[in-house]
Amino acid sequence: MPSKPPPTLGSLAVQAPSLTPQLVHVSPSTCHNLSTFKDLLREYRRLDDTITMRLNRTNAQFRDRDRAGTSGKGNVQDQACTYIWKELVENWKRREEIVNYCVNIVDESMEEKRKALAIEKGDARAERKTQAAMFADEVKRNQVHNELAVEKIVRQRSLDAFQSRCQYFSPPLTNAEARKWWDAAHTQDSP
Repeated sequence: MPSKPPPTLGSLAVQAPSLTPQLVHVSPSTCHNLSTFKDLLREYRRLDDTITMRLNRTNAQFRDRDRAGTSGKGNVQDQACTYIWKELVENWKRREEIVNYCVNIVDESMEEKRKALAIEKGDARAERKTQAAMFADEVKRNQVHNELAVEKIVRQRSLDAFQSRCQYFSPPLTNAEARKWWDAAHTQDSP
């Protein structure tokens, strides 16, 4: 089973307003090191964790643009909500890509060890060593798979905060990707 290339993700939305965003290279070693994996997700969840503050700042920015006469068309609140929604969707997509990549990496590692165990029949020492490695991978696998459930919770919490401020917002019908995430967030299913 060929594995997908590791995602290379810029963390602009995470580190904004930094002028020099860090480029994150996710590799199999990132997935196998649970501390690094969780730290990376924590960074990417920062936007969701600060959603209320981001909404306040974005509203203020769009009000300032409106006062200066440089705002786009439409209501300032609608513009701010659309801007934040786009940031949320992009961040959700990046995180889901990271989690799914790592799920595949850890699952592939488990499968390789299962195959190795079948080959090592009769060599008790090699079998014990492989079984110990499989147990360690099983722990990683459970942790990585748990992040899928955490993602649903984080997205729902962000959506609730977003909707409390953007009560009348609905992504445009012309933006299929935004609609997919909107619908998924409302049904608690991943897109």
